[in-house]
Order: sequence, then C-alpha cells, then structure tokens
Amino acid sequence: QVQLVESGGGLVQAGGSLRLSCAASGRTSMGWFRQAPGKEREFVAAISWSGGSTSYADSVKGRFTISRDNAKNTAYLQMNSLKPEDTAVYYCTAGDMLRTVVRGTSVYWGQGTQVTVSS
Repeated sequence: QVQLVESGGGLVQAGGSLRLSCAASGRTSMGWFRQAPGKEREFVAAISWSGGSTSYADSVKGRFTISRDNAKNTAYLQMNSLKPEDTAVYYCTAGDMLRTVVRGTSVYWGQGTQVTVSS
C-alpha cells in the first residue's frame, strides 16, 4: 500500500512558475497526470524509482521538469512558462514500474491539487 500526499498547487499568471510536490510512503516510480474540466485525465510526466529515467507529454516538454529526492521519497514537478491550457487538477501517481505510471494503470493516486493559470 502506497500513500501519496500532494502539495504546491495554486493560482499563477501565464508565464509564471509553480512547483508541485508528492510525498510517497515508499520508494516507487512516480508521475503526474492532470484533468481539466470536461476533459479526460492525461499523462504529464513520470520518473523512475532511481530517478534515472523520465518521460514527458509532448505538451509540457521543455517547460516542465520532474525530479525526485529519494531520501524524502518525494517527487517534484517544476512547471515553468505556464499557459492557461495547463489549468487542471494535477494528480500524483506511483507504481512499481515506470511504464505502469506512464500508462496511468497504477492503483495508487493522490488526492489532486488545483493549478490555475490566468491569462
């Protein structure tokens, strides 16, 4: 059983930055999905348990960076150059393998944190 606690969402103007954090109760691959109103949940980024492999959605490449601190079992999503279309609830997820996280098929999900980007 893995528990995930997210933090760091908020309101920011377009072009600004936010950093999301997700603390896990164990050492697993981790990632982020997001869901905007009226849309399906979509993959954002993921990182392997070692931190050696990462994966990003095309829509965030070059703007978002995922990293982790294994001493704290915490993953971070640094979001720069934010756009109004990044507005969504962001969910942390964790799994034993990176591909599980990327596919969104893990049973472990955080409660979600709202990110709102104003134009």
